Amino acid sequence: MCGISGFYSKNLSKYNNVILRMNSALSHRGPDFSSQWEDNNFGIALGHQRLSILDLSNAGNQPMISQSGRFVITYNGEIYNHKDIRNEINILNSNIKWKSNSDTETLLESIETFGIKKALQKTVGMFAFAIWDKKNCSLTLARDRMGEKPLYYGWQGQNATKTFLFGSELKSLKQHPAFDGEINRNSIALQLRHNCIPDPYSIYKNIYKLLPGHYLQLREN
Repeated sequence: MCGISGFYSKNLSKYNNVILRMNSALSHRGPDFSSQWEDNNFGIALGHQRLSILDLSNAGNQPMISQSGRFVITYNGEIYNHKDIRNEINILNSNIKWKSNSDTETLLESIETFGIKKALQKTVGMFAFAIWDKKNCSLTLARDRMGEKPLYYGWQGQNATKTFLFGSELKSLKQHPAFDGEINRNSIALQLRHNCIPDPYSIYKNIYKLLPGHYLQLREN
């Protein structure tokens, strides 16, 4: 498994090194490589803790940028049919120059080629990812159909500190200064009733688990 984390805030410059702390909280999920990507112009920060599986080289490190430079992804999971998808992309674009053998790059270029919705329809596997679209200034979070890979998200803070947080685990979100940490009392009732807190709820107010087989988009305008 790997760990993904990140946040979107109009005041990204106020949160120096916060993505480092969010990432470090997930070090147990990916001990092979740790990296971050930030764009101060748009207030987006992405983090990744890597566990190398399909491609052990540095070419599979994340966050990964698409060949056109439009998309940046942080991804956790495995795409079982990524070679089939890669072959399909090769037919449509014979000039593509693959930099790695990773399913991350396949997913990234599939989104570049087919768009988010169609790429997800083609994808068979277990995954959770966040991808930033520089052209449309949009952030997309997605989760696999069975919900094998976790992904938490939510708005925290108010006014100048209002921030959209996301990550593989709650402990990552808790590292951000805007995180409120207010307990959702309704979630306590759900825990007592079901012996778990079912999707899309979490123990914290305004923090949710993305439902299996769903994606959400956050747009600049």
